[in-house]
Parts: sequence; structure tokens; C-alpha cells
Amino acid sequence: MIQHIVLLKLKAGTTEEQKQALLEGLVALQREHKIAGIESVSGGDNNSPEGKTHGFDWGFVMTFVDAAARDAYLPHPEHVALGQTLLRPIAVPIVAAVQVGK
Repeated sequence: MIQHIVLLKLKAGTTEEQKQALLEGLVALQREHKIAGIESVSGGDNNSPEGKTHGFDWGFVMTFVDAAARDAYLPHPEHVALGQTLLRPIAVPIVAAVQVGK
């Protein structure tokens, strides 16, 4: 299983509606089976009390069944379009992937 973790530095003027549209677009990739191998999607505002956010104020996590599913997602047209229309206009991302289990 792969956890695809994306943290965002939101651009000035980003609205709640834009954040919600991004989350809904991400969830739709899984819920509507637009891309195979996505097990779950969750996201929202960073509310860490540690004071170590470094300006990353929103994020999401996608769980993939395996690395192959994640690798197929990355160039998938649905993913690329979502990034261009909903993510890039509002944020600068940092991405990590974590192997969970064997």
C-alpha cells in the first residue's frame, strides 16, 4: 500500500470554495473509479499545534493499493487535468510517498 501525501502552500486569496472543489475533485477520482487502484482520499486544513507547518496550510492523502497503481495515476489524464485546473491555480505543492506494510 502506498500513501501519497501532498502538502500545499495556498496562494493568497484562495477561497474555501476552491479548496472544497479540489477535495471534491480528488475524492471523485476514487469514488467514480476514474483511476484504478485508489483506495481512499482525505484532505483538509492543516491544524497541527506544533508550529512546524512551514507555510503548508492544506493537504491531502491518497491511499493506493500498490506502487503500480500510484505510478499509473501520476500521468493519468484525469490527474493531470485536476492538477492544472484545481490545484496549480491555488497552491504550490510538496509531495511524498510512503510505503505502508510490505
